[in-house]
Amino acid sequence: MGDGGIIEQDGAVAVVRLDDLSAAVPLAEALAAGGVRAIEFTFTNPTAARAIEATAAALGDRALIGAGSVLDPETARTAILAGARFVVTPTLGPRTIALCNRYAVQTLVGALTPTEILTAWEAGATYVKVFPASLGGPAYFKDVLGPLPQVKLVPTGGVSIENAADFVRAGAVAVALGSNLVDAKSVAAGDWGTITDRARALVAAVADAREARRTRD
Repeated sequence: MGDGGIIEQDGAVAVVRLDDLSAAVPLAEALAAGGVRAIEFTFTNPTAARAIEATAAALGDRALIGAGSVLDPETARTAILAGARFVVTPTLGPRTIALCNRYAVQTLVGALTPTEILTAWEAGATYVKVFPASLGGPAYFKDVLGPLPQVKLVPTGGVSIENAADFVRAGAVAVALGSNLVDAKSVAAGDWGTITDRARALVAAVADAREARRTRD
């Protein structure tokens, strides 16, 4: 299965925004063990490229390692050279999209308004990351997808294991979770069982919501 298939098959992306990425490899192993194989290390941490390189080498095809909080094409290229197989931006950046498409690396491009969402899609985004998703909630996804059913939306910001299913039922192709899935306390304690359990619960919630949507449709 191709890279894009992993995000859509699992329906979940782990957003790793931590001050300490020294445990990146066991963290990625714990997430993958729970079924969340798309793992994003944000460039708000200056060691993100090293974490991407280490986890990509350790997990190989068992995970899809990506880069988050990418603000420009220069950072995107740094991430890709480190082994990132997807790039996530917080805002709409056409030049970053173009760079990633040049190297066949998929993107999750940040947008909020319908105009931004369509602009990102037309610029070649693989997915449009609706951020912050907490602002409009699942109802906003349903409203946007009415006139724009072709766009693949992924909510982030305020998404939890408890509300992930609501976003999927509203039409999201996947969900992205940060501290509600990967929290600094559990990582610092090496509590990998908790991380795996959360990942497993998230993937199950997404699968159940997809089944409910199929039954409804």
